[in-house]
Amino acid sequence: MELYKTNQLKIYNSLSKSKEIFTPVIEGKVGMYVCGPTVYSNVHLGNVRTFMSFDMVFRYLKHLGYKVRYVRNITDAGHLENDADAGEDRIAKKARLEEIEPMEVVQRYTVDFHETLQTINNLPPSIEPTATGHIVEQIEIIKDILEKGLAYEVNGSVYFDVLKYNENEHYGILSGRNIEDSIHNTRTLDGQSEKKNPQDFALWKKADERHIMRWPSPWSDGFPGWHLECSAMSTKYLGETFDIHGGGMDLKFPHHECEIAQSKVNNGVNPVNYWMHANMLILNGQKMAKSTGNYILPNEIFSGENDILSKAFSPSATRFFMLQANYRSILDFTSAGLEASEKGYIKLMEAVSSLDNIEVSKTSSIDIQAWKQQCYATMNDDFNTPMLIANLFEAVKFVNLLITKKETISAEDLTAFKETINAFVFDVLGLKNEFQEDSSDKLSGVVEMLIGMRKDARDNKDWALSDKIRDELAALGIQLKDGKDGTSFSVN
Repeated sequence: MELYKTNQLKIYNSLSKSKEIFTPVIEGKVGMYVCGPTVYSNVHLGNVRTFMSFDMVFRYLKHLGYKVRYVRNITDAGHLENDADAGEDRIAKKARLEEIEPMEVVQRYTVDFHETLQTINNLPPSIEPTATGHIVEQIEIIKDILEKGLAYEVNGSVYFDVLKYNENEHYGILSGRNIEDSIHNTRTLDGQSEKKNPQDFALWKKADERHIMRWPSPWSDGFPGWHLECSAMSTKYLGETFDIHGGGMDLKFPHHECEIAQSKVNNGVNPVNYWMHANMLILNGQKMAKSTGNYILPNEIFSGENDILSKAFSPSATRFFMLQANYRSILDFTSAGLEASEKGYIKLMEAVSSLDNIEVSKTSSIDIQAWKQQCYATMNDDFNTPMLIANLFEAVKFVNLLITKKETISAEDLTAFKETINAFVFDVLGLKNEFQEDSSDKLSGVVEMLIGMRKDARDNKDWALSDKIRDELAALGIQLKDGKDGTSFSVN
Protein backbone atom coordinates (compact mmCIF):
# COMPACT_ATOMS: atom_id res chain seq x y z
CA MET A 1 0.00 0.00 0.00
CA GLU A 2 1.25 3.47 -0.89
CA LEU A 3 2.28 5.47 2.14
CA TYR A 4 0.09 8.46 1.22
CA LYS A 5 -2.96 6.31 1.98
CA THR A 6 -1.96 6.03 5.64
CA ASN A 7 -0.41 9.49 6.08
CA GLN A 8 -2.52 12.63 6.29
CA LEU A 9 -0.32 15.40 4.91
CA LYS A 10 -1.11 19.00 5.83
CA ILE A 11 0.26 21.93 3.79
CA TYR A 12 0.30 25.59 4.76
CA ASN A 13 -1.67 27.27 1.99
CA SER A 14 -0.63 30.90 1.43
CA LEU A 15 -4.07 31.50 -0.11
CA SER A 16 -6.07 30.54 3.00
CA LYS A 17 -3.18 31.40 5.36
CA SER A 18 -3.73 28.12 7.21
CA LYS A 19 -2.67 24.49 7.15
CA GLU A 20 -4.97 22.35 5.05
CA ILE A 21 -5.25 18.60 4.52
CA PHE A 22 -3.66 17.83 1.17
CA THR A 23 -6.06 16.28 -1.32
CA PRO A 24 -4.72 16.13 -4.89
CA VAL A 25 -6.89 16.77 -7.92
CA ILE A 26 -6.29 13.19 -9.06
CA GLU A 27 -5.79 10.53 -6.40
CA GLY A 28 -2.22 9.23 -6.29
CA LYS A 29 -0.89 11.97 -8.59
CA VAL A 30 0.52 15.42 -7.82
CA GLY A 31 1.07 18.33 -10.18
CA MET A 32 3.59 20.84 -8.81
CA TYR A 33 4.86 24.01 -10.47
CA VAL A 34 7.74 26.08 -9.07
CA CYS A 35 8.88 29.41 -10.51
CA GLY A 36 12.42 28.92 -11.77
CA PRO A 37 15.27 31.43 -12.20
CA THR A 38 15.71 34.32 -14.58
CA VAL A 39 19.04 33.27 -16.04
CA TYR A 40 21.06 36.49 -16.30
CA SER A 41 23.50 35.92 -13.40
CA ASN A 42 24.89 33.18 -11.15
CA VAL A 43 22.20 31.57 -9.02
CA HIS A 44 22.29 33.25 -5.60
CA LEU A 45 22.02 31.61 -2.20
CA GLY A 46 18.43 32.74 -1.58
CA ASN A 47 17.33 31.02 -4.79
CA VAL A 48 19.25 27.92 -3.76
CA ARG A 49 17.33 27.76 -0.49
CA THR A 50 13.99 28.09 -2.30
CA PHE A 51 14.78 25.36 -4.81
CA MET A 52 16.18 23.12 -2.06
CA SER A 53 12.95 23.55 -0.09
CA PHE A 54 10.82 22.45 -3.02
CA ASP A 55 13.24 19.63 -3.79
CA MET A 56 12.53 18.39 -0.26
CA VAL A 57 8.77 18.67 -0.92
CA PHE A 58 9.19 16.79 -4.21
CA ARG A 59 11.21 14.08 -2.48
CA TYR A 60 8.71 13.58 0.35
CA LEU A 61 5.73 13.40 -2.01
CA LYS A 62 7.57 10.75 -4.03
CA HIS A 63 8.48 8.92 -0.82
CA LEU A 64 4.79 8.79 0.11
CA GLY A 65 4.14 7.02 -3.17
CA TYR A 66 2.63 9.85 -5.20
CA LYS A 67 3.38 10.02 -8.91
CA VAL A 68 4.65 13.60 -9.09
CA ARG A 69 4.97 15.79 -12.16
CA TYR A 70 7.28 18.58 -11.05
CA VAL A 71 7.50 21.49 -13.51
CA ARG A 72 10.07 24.25 -12.95
CA ASN A 73 10.54 26.87 -15.64
CA ILE A 74 13.51 28.79 -16.96
CA THR A 75 12.81 32.50 -17.58
CA ASP A 76 14.92 33.34 -20.61
CA ALA A 77 12.98 36.41 -21.82
CA GLY A 78 10.47 39.03 -20.72
CA HIS A 79 11.64 39.73 -17.15
CA LEU A 80 12.17 43.49 -17.05
CA GLU A 81 14.31 45.27 -14.47
CA ASN A 82 11.24 46.75 -12.79
CA ASP A 83 8.13 44.78 -11.86
CA ALA A 84 6.04 47.75 -13.06
CA ASP A 85 6.91 46.85 -16.68
CA ALA A 86 9.67 49.43 -17.00
CA GLY A 87 13.35 49.17 -17.85
CA GLU A 88 15.34 46.75 -19.96
CA ASP A 89 14.97 43.00 -20.20
CA ARG A 90 17.46 41.66 -17.64
CA ILE A 91 18.97 39.14 -20.03
CA ALA A 92 19.18 41.59 -22.94
CA LYS A 93 20.86 44.15 -20.68
CA LYS A 94 23.49 41.61 -19.59
CA ALA A 95 24.08 40.69 -23.24
CA ARG A 96 24.47 44.36 -24.19
CA LEU A 97 26.94 45.03 -21.39
CA GLU A 98 29.06 41.99 -22.26
CA GLU A 99 28.63 42.40 -26.03
CA ILE A 100 27.37 38.86 -26.53
CA GLU A 101 24.11 37.30 -27.76
CA PRO A 102 21.25 37.05 -25.21
CA MET A 103 21.11 33.28 -25.68
CA GLU A 104 24.79 33.10 -24.70
CA VAL A 105 23.81 34.71 -21.41
CA VAL A 106 20.94 32.23 -21.05
CA GLN A 107 23.17 29.23 -21.77
CA ARG A 108 25.95 30.32 -19.41
CA TYR A 109 23.72 30.88 -16.41
CA THR A 110 21.40 27.96 -17.07
CA VAL A 111 24.45 25.69 -16.92
CA ASP A 112 25.57 27.38 -13.69
CA PHE A 113 22.08 26.92 -12.23
CA HIS A 114 22.00 23.20 -13.05
CA GLU A 115 25.55 22.57 -11.81
CA THR A 116 24.90 24.35 -8.51
CA LEU A 117 21.67 22.47 -7.80
CA GLN A 118 23.32 19.18 -8.74
CA THR A 119 26.16 19.95 -6.31
CA ILE A 120 23.72 20.29 -3.42
CA ASN A 121 21.97 17.10 -4.58
CA ASN A 122 18.69 18.50 -5.86
CA LEU A 123 16.73 16.14 -8.09
CA PRO A 124 15.95 17.48 -11.58
CA PRO A 125 12.30 18.42 -12.23
CA SER A 126 10.08 16.27 -14.42
CA ILE A 127 9.82 19.07 -17.02
CA GLU A 128 11.87 22.26 -17.33
CA PRO A 129 10.20 24.46 -19.98
CA THR A 130 11.47 27.86 -21.13
CA ALA A 131 9.59 31.10 -21.72
CA THR A 132 10.95 31.43 -25.28
CA GLY A 133 9.76 27.91 -26.07
CA HIS A 134 6.15 28.86 -25.30
CA ILE A 135 5.60 32.15 -27.13
CA VAL A 136 2.71 30.70 -29.18
CA GLU A 137 0.84 29.56 -26.05
CA GLN A 138 1.29 32.97 -24.45
CA ILE A 139 -0.05 34.79 -27.51
CA GLU A 140 -3.15 32.56 -27.51
CA ILE A 141 -3.83 33.39 -23.84
CA ILE A 142 -3.54 37.12 -24.59
CA LYS A 143 -6.02 36.78 -27.47
CA ASP A 144 -8.50 35.07 -25.15
CA ILE A 145 -8.17 37.70 -22.39
CA LEU A 146 -8.63 40.49 -24.97
CA GLU A 147 -11.76 38.81 -26.35
CA LYS A 148 -13.19 38.63 -22.83
CA GLY A 149 -12.66 42.35 -22.36
CA LEU A 150 -10.17 42.09 -19.50
CA ALA A 151 -7.20 43.46 -21.44
CA TYR A 152 -6.55 46.34 -23.82
CA GLU A 153 -3.99 47.17 -26.52
CA VAL A 154 -2.10 50.47 -26.64
CA ASN A 155 0.59 51.27 -29.21
CA GLY A 156 1.38 47.60 -29.81
CA SER A 157 1.51 46.63 -26.13
CA VAL A 158 -1.26 44.72 -24.31
CA TYR A 159 -2.13 45.27 -20.65
CA PHE A 160 -4.33 43.35 -18.21
CA ASP A 161 -7.11 45.59 -16.84
CA VAL A 162 -6.78 45.05 -13.08
CA LEU A 163 -9.55 47.44 -12.02
CA LYS A 164 -12.07 45.85 -14.39
CA TYR A 165 -11.06 42.38 -13.20
CA ASN A 166 -11.49 43.53 -9.61
CA GLU A 167 -15.13 44.44 -10.24
CA ASN A 168 -16.08 40.75 -10.02
CA GLU A 169 -12.95 39.11 -8.62
CA HIS A 170 -10.41 39.94 -5.92
CA TYR A 171 -7.05 41.08 -7.24
CA GLY A 172 -4.95 40.69 -4.09
CA ILE A 173 -6.54 37.49 -2.83
CA LEU A 174 -3.15 35.82 -2.33
CA SER A 175 -1.13 38.71 -0.90
CA GLY A 176 -3.98 40.17 1.15
CA ARG A 177 -3.73 43.53 -0.61
CA ASN A 178 -6.65 45.58 -1.87
CA ILE A 179 -6.84 47.91 -4.86
CA GLU A 180 -7.46 51.02 -2.74
CA ASP A 181 -4.19 50.57 -0.83
CA SER A 182 -2.37 49.77 -4.05
CA ILE A 183 -3.62 52.97 -5.70
CA HIS A 184 -2.69 55.03 -2.63
CA ASN A 185 0.88 53.66 -2.56
CA THR A 186 1.55 53.78 -6.31
CA ARG A 187 4.52 55.83 -7.54
CA THR A 188 4.64 57.35 -11.00
CA LEU A 189 7.17 55.38 -13.04
CA ASP A 190 8.59 55.78 -16.51
CA GLY A 191 6.76 53.68 -19.08
CA GLN A 192 3.41 53.70 -17.24
CA SER A 193 1.84 56.54 -19.22
CA GLU A 194 0.16 54.25 -21.75
CA LYS A 195 -1.57 52.18 -19.06
CA LYS A 196 -5.12 53.01 -18.00
CA ASN A 197 -4.12 52.42 -14.39
CA PRO A 198 -0.72 51.99 -12.69
CA GLN A 199 -1.88 48.63 -11.28
CA ASP A 200 -2.35 47.13 -14.75
CA PHE A 201 0.38 44.76 -15.88
CA ALA A 202 1.82 43.86 -19.27
CA LEU A 203 0.73 40.76 -21.14
CA TRP A 204 2.71 41.81 -24.23
CA LYS A 205 5.28 44.58 -24.66
CA LYS A 206 6.14 46.18 -27.97
CA ALA A 207 9.90 46.03 -28.46
CA ASP A 208 11.74 49.25 -29.18
CA GLU A 209 14.36 49.28 -31.94
CA ARG A 210 17.19 48.42 -29.49
CA HIS A 211 15.42 45.37 -28.07
CA ILE A 212 17.10 42.24 -29.47
CA MET A 213 14.70 39.62 -28.08
CA ARG A 214 11.45 40.00 -30.03
CA TRP A 215 8.77 37.87 -31.65
CA PRO A 216 5.94 38.67 -34.10
CA SER A 217 2.40 38.93 -32.69
CA PRO A 218 -0.97 40.34 -33.81
CA TRP A 219 -0.12 43.55 -31.93
CA SER A 220 3.57 44.19 -32.60
CA ASP A 221 7.00 42.68 -32.74
CA GLY A 222 7.68 42.33 -29.04
CA PHE A 223 7.85 39.95 -26.12
CA PRO A 224 5.47 38.49 -23.51
CA GLY A 225 5.08 39.88 -20.00
CA TRP A 226 7.00 38.10 -17.25
CA HIS A 227 3.89 36.96 -15.35
CA LEU A 228 2.28 35.37 -18.40
CA GLU A 229 4.88 32.69 -19.03
CA CYS A 230 4.15 30.81 -15.80
CA SER A 231 0.40 30.73 -16.50
CA ALA A 232 1.07 29.37 -19.99
CA MET A 233 3.54 26.68 -18.96
CA SER A 234 1.85 25.54 -15.74
CA THR A 235 -1.53 25.00 -17.38
CA LYS A 236 -0.01 23.36 -20.46
CA TYR A 237 1.76 20.67 -18.45
CA LEU A 238 -0.42 20.42 -15.32
CA GLY A 239 -3.93 21.39 -16.42
CA GLU A 240 -6.25 24.32 -15.77
CA THR A 241 -6.33 23.55 -12.03
CA PHE A 242 -3.37 21.78 -10.44
CA ASP A 243 -2.23 20.92 -6.94
CA ILE A 244 0.79 22.95 -5.80
CA HIS A 245 2.39 26.17 -6.98
CA GLY A 246 5.61 27.17 -5.22
CA GLY A 247 8.12 29.96 -5.23
CA GLY A 248 9.96 32.45 -3.07
CA MET A 249 8.06 34.76 -0.72
CA ASP A 250 9.12 37.72 -2.88
CA LEU A 251 7.05 36.36 -5.79
CA LYS A 252 3.73 36.42 -3.92
CA PHE A 253 3.12 39.97 -5.16
CA PRO A 254 2.89 40.91 -7.93
CA HIS A 255 4.00 37.80 -9.83
CA HIS A 256 1.73 35.14 -8.34
CA GLU A 257 -1.14 37.58 -7.91
CA CYS A 258 -0.99 38.33 -11.64
CA GLU A 259 -0.82 34.63 -12.45
CA ILE A 260 -4.03 34.00 -10.55
CA ALA A 261 -5.86 36.85 -12.30
CA GLN A 262 -4.83 36.06 -15.88
CA SER A 263 -5.30 32.27 -15.45
CA LYS A 264 -8.74 32.72 -13.93
CA VAL A 265 -9.84 34.93 -16.83
CA ASN A 266 -8.35 32.54 -19.38
CA ASN A 267 -9.75 29.30 -17.95
CA GLY A 268 -12.61 30.42 -15.72
CA VAL A 269 -11.35 28.47 -12.69
CA ASN A 270 -8.90 28.94 -9.82
CA PRO A 271 -5.56 27.71 -11.21
CA VAL A 272 -3.99 26.33 -8.02
CA ASN A 273 -5.29 24.56 -4.92
CA TYR A 274 -2.23 25.00 -2.66
CA TRP A 275 0.11 28.00 -2.86
CA MET A 276 3.44 27.46 -1.09
CA HIS A 277 6.09 30.11 -0.43
CA ALA A 278 9.62 29.64 0.88
CA ASN A 279 10.96 32.46 3.02
CA MET A 280 14.06 34.56 2.51
CA LEU A 281 17.66 34.00 3.50
CA ILE A 282 19.69 36.70 5.25
CA LEU A 283 23.45 36.77 5.80
CA ASN A 284 24.86 37.61 9.25
CA GLY A 285 21.61 39.28 10.25
CA GLN A 286 21.40 41.54 7.19
CA LYS A 287 19.81 41.38 3.78
CA MET A 288 22.10 39.90 1.14
CA ALA A 289 23.11 42.47 -1.48
CA LYS A 290 25.99 42.80 -3.91
CA SER A 291 25.98 46.56 -3.41
CA THR A 292 26.94 46.25 0.29
CA GLY A 293 29.30 43.29 -0.07
CA ASN A 294 27.05 41.22 2.21
CA TYR A 295 26.83 38.54 -0.43
CA ILE A 296 28.17 35.05 -1.09
CA LEU A 297 27.78 32.57 -3.94
CA PRO A 298 27.17 28.85 -3.28
CA ASN A 299 30.49 27.78 -4.82
CA GLU A 300 32.32 30.25 -2.55
CA ILE A 301 30.84 28.41 0.44
CA PHE A 302 32.07 25.05 -0.82
CA SER A 303 35.54 26.28 -1.79
CA GLY A 304 36.09 28.55 1.24
CA GLU A 305 37.15 31.36 -1.11
CA ASN A 306 35.29 34.16 0.65
CA ASP A 307 35.81 36.76 3.39
CA ILE A 308 32.52 36.07 5.19
CA LEU A 309 32.71 32.50 6.55
CA SER A 310 35.41 31.03 8.79
CA LYS A 311 36.10 28.03 6.51
CA ALA A 312 34.77 25.97 3.62
CA PHE A 313 31.60 23.97 4.17
CA SER A 314 30.60 20.94 2.12
CA PRO A 315 27.40 20.87 0.03
CA SER A 316 25.72 18.33 2.33
CA ALA A 317 26.66 20.22 5.51
CA THR A 318 25.26 23.39 3.91
CA ARG A 319 22.08 21.59 2.85
CA PHE A 320 21.71 20.16 6.36
CA PHE A 321 22.02 23.66 7.83
CA MET A 322 19.28 25.03 5.60
CA LEU A 323 16.91 22.15 6.34
CA GLN A 324 17.24 22.74 10.07
CA ALA A 325 14.98 25.76 9.60
CA ASN A 326 11.36 25.53 8.47
CA TYR A 327 10.99 26.48 4.82
CA ARG A 328 8.50 29.24 5.79
CA SER A 329 10.84 30.92 8.28
CA ILE A 330 13.57 33.49 7.65
CA LEU A 331 16.99 31.84 7.91
CA ASP A 332 20.12 33.71 9.03
CA PHE A 333 23.14 32.28 7.24
CA THR A 334 26.09 32.60 9.66
CA SER A 335 29.47 30.97 10.08
CA ALA A 336 28.66 29.96 13.67
CA GLY A 337 25.39 28.39 12.56
CA LEU A 338 27.12 26.46 9.79
CA GLU A 339 29.83 25.20 12.15
CA ALA A 340 27.25 23.94 14.66
CA SER A 341 25.24 22.33 11.87
CA GLU A 342 28.34 20.67 10.44
CA LYS A 343 29.03 19.00 13.80
CA GLY A 344 25.47 17.69 13.87
CA TYR A 345 25.76 16.46 10.30
CA ILE A 346 28.96 14.56 11.16
CA LYS A 347 27.28 12.92 14.17
CA LEU A 348 24.34 11.87 12.01
CA MET A 349 26.57 10.37 9.32
CA GLU A 350 28.64 8.54 11.95
CA ALA A 351 25.46 7.02 13.37
CA VAL A 352 24.26 5.96 9.92
CA SER A 353 27.64 4.36 9.22
CA SER A 354 27.43 2.47 12.54
CA LEU A 355 24.08 0.80 11.80
CA ASP A 356 25.79 -2.32 10.44
CA ASN A 357 27.69 -2.75 13.72
CA ILE A 358 24.58 -3.19 15.84
CA GLU A 359 23.97 -6.65 17.27
CA VAL A 360 20.42 -7.95 17.34
CA SER A 361 18.59 -9.49 20.31
CA LYS A 362 15.41 -11.47 20.70
CA THR A 363 13.50 -8.42 21.96
CA SER A 364 13.64 -4.63 21.63
CA SER A 365 13.87 -2.27 24.56
CA ILE A 366 13.35 0.73 22.25
CA ASP A 367 9.99 1.48 20.64
CA ILE A 368 11.11 1.81 17.03
CA GLN A 369 7.57 1.96 15.65
CA ALA A 370 6.65 4.95 17.83
CA TRP A 371 9.82 6.73 16.72
CA LYS A 372 9.05 5.94 13.06
CA GLN A 373 5.50 7.25 13.38
CA GLN A 374 6.83 10.46 14.89
CA CYS A 375 9.13 10.97 11.90
CA TYR A 376 6.16 10.78 9.56
CA ALA A 377 4.04 12.96 11.84
CA THR A 378 6.59 15.79 11.68
CA MET A 379 6.85 15.69 7.89
CA ASN A 380 3.09 15.43 7.52
CA ASP A 381 2.87 18.69 9.46
CA ASP A 382 3.73 20.99 6.53
CA PHE A 383 7.13 19.37 5.86
CA ASN A 384 8.53 20.19 9.31
CA THR A 385 12.19 19.33 8.64
CA PRO A 386 13.50 20.88 11.91
CA MET A 387 11.37 18.47 13.95
CA LEU A 388 12.27 15.58 11.64
CA ILE A 389 15.96 16.32 12.24
CA ALA A 390 15.30 16.42 16.00
CA ASN A 391 13.80 12.93 15.68
CA LEU A 392 16.82 11.79 13.69
CA PHE A 393 19.07 12.92 16.54
CA GLU A 394 16.93 10.75 18.82
CA ALA A 395 17.88 7.93 16.47
CA VAL A 396 21.56 8.88 16.92
CA LYS A 397 21.09 8.38 20.67
CA PHE A 398 19.46 5.00 20.01
CA VAL A 399 22.40 3.93 17.85
CA ASN A 400 24.93 4.83 20.56
CA LEU A 401 22.90 3.01 23.23
CA LEU A 402 22.58 -0.08 21.02
CA ILE A 403 26.29 -0.17 20.18
CA THR A 404 27.22 0.08 23.87
CA LYS A 405 24.55 -2.60 24.55
CA LYS A 406 22.67 -0.40 27.01
CA GLU A 407 19.56 -1.06 24.90
CA THR A 408 18.48 -4.00 22.75
CA ILE A 409 16.79 -4.37 19.38
CA SER A 410 15.27 -7.29 17.49
CA ALA A 411 16.28 -8.20 13.95
CA GLU A 412 12.87 -7.10 12.63
CA ASP A 413 13.05 -3.73 14.40
CA LEU A 414 16.63 -3.19 13.28
CA THR A 415 15.60 -3.66 9.65
CA ALA A 416 12.77 -1.15 10.07
CA PHE A 417 15.13 1.23 11.91
CA LYS A 418 17.73 1.13 9.12
CA GLU A 419 15.15 1.53 6.36
CA THR A 420 13.51 4.50 8.05
CA ILE A 421 16.76 6.34 8.83
CA ASN A 422 18.08 5.83 5.32
CA ALA A 423 14.77 6.90 3.77
CA PHE A 424 14.56 10.16 5.68
CA VAL A 425 18.27 11.06 5.68
CA PHE A 426 19.04 10.29 2.05
CA ASP A 427 15.76 10.05 0.11
CA VAL A 428 13.74 12.79 1.80
CA LEU A 429 16.32 15.27 3.11
CA GLY A 430 18.59 14.57 0.15
CA LEU A 431 21.81 14.39 2.17
CA LYS A 432 24.88 12.49 1.07
CA ASN A 433 27.29 10.63 3.32
CA GLU A 434 30.35 12.52 2.15
CA PHE A 435 32.61 10.49 4.43
CA GLN A 436 31.69 7.25 2.70
CA GLU A 437 32.27 8.95 -0.66
CA ASP A 438 35.70 10.13 0.49
CA SER A 439 36.56 6.58 1.57
CA SER A 440 35.37 5.23 -1.78
CA ASP A 441 37.53 7.74 -3.66
CA LYS A 442 40.56 6.81 -1.57
CA LEU A 443 39.94 3.09 -2.15
CA SER A 444 39.75 3.69 -5.90
CA GLY A 445 43.01 5.62 -5.76
CA VAL A 446 44.80 2.82 -3.89
CA VAL A 447 43.49 0.10 -6.23
CA GLU A 448 44.48 2.12 -9.31
CA MET A 449 47.96 2.52 -7.82
CA LEU A 450 48.23 -1.26 -7.31
CA ILE A 451 46.97 -1.85 -10.87
CA GLY A 452 49.79 0.42 -12.07
CA MET A 453 52.34 -1.53 -9.98
CA ARG A 454 50.99 -4.80 -11.39
CA LYS A 455 51.34 -3.48 -14.93
CA ASP A 456 54.96 -2.55 -14.25
CA ALA A 457 55.55 -6.05 -12.87
CA ARG A 458 54.02 -7.64 -15.97
CA ASP A 459 56.06 -5.39 -18.24
CA ASN A 460 59.17 -6.57 -16.37
CA LYS A 461 57.95 -10.20 -16.62
CA ASP A 462 57.74 -10.37 -12.81
CA TRP A 463 54.79 -12.76 -12.93
CA ALA A 464 55.04 -13.70 -9.27
CA LEU A 465 54.48 -10.09 -8.11
CA SER A 466 51.75 -9.59 -10.70
CA ASP A 467 49.88 -12.68 -9.49
CA LYS A 468 50.39 -11.74 -5.83
CA ILE A 469 48.78 -8.30 -6.33
CA ARG A 470 45.85 -9.86 -8.20
CA ASP A 471 45.31 -12.66 -5.67
CA GLU A 472 45.57 -10.45 -2.57
CA LEU A 473 43.10 -7.97 -4.02
CA ALA A 474 40.76 -10.86 -4.82
CA ALA A 475 41.02 -12.04 -1.21
CA LEU A 476 39.79 -8.57 -0.18
CA GLY A 477 36.82 -8.83 -2.57
CA ILE A 478 38.33 -6.70 -5.34
CA GLN A 479 38.31 -8.44 -8.72
CA LEU A 480 40.66 -7.32 -11.52
CA LYS A 481 39.65 -7.72 -15.14
CA ASP A 482 42.25 -7.41 -17.90
CA GLY A 483 41.01 -6.15 -21.27
CA LYS A 484 42.28 -4.56 -24.46
CA ASP A 485 41.76 -1.09 -22.95
CA GLY A 486 43.65 -1.93 -19.76
CA THR A 487 42.71 -3.32 -16.37
CA SER A 488 39.47 -2.45 -14.57
CA PHE A 489 38.22 -3.58 -11.16
CA SER A 490 34.97 -4.31 -9.34
CA VAL A 491 34.23 -4.60 -5.62
CA ASN A 492 32.18 -7.59 -4.51
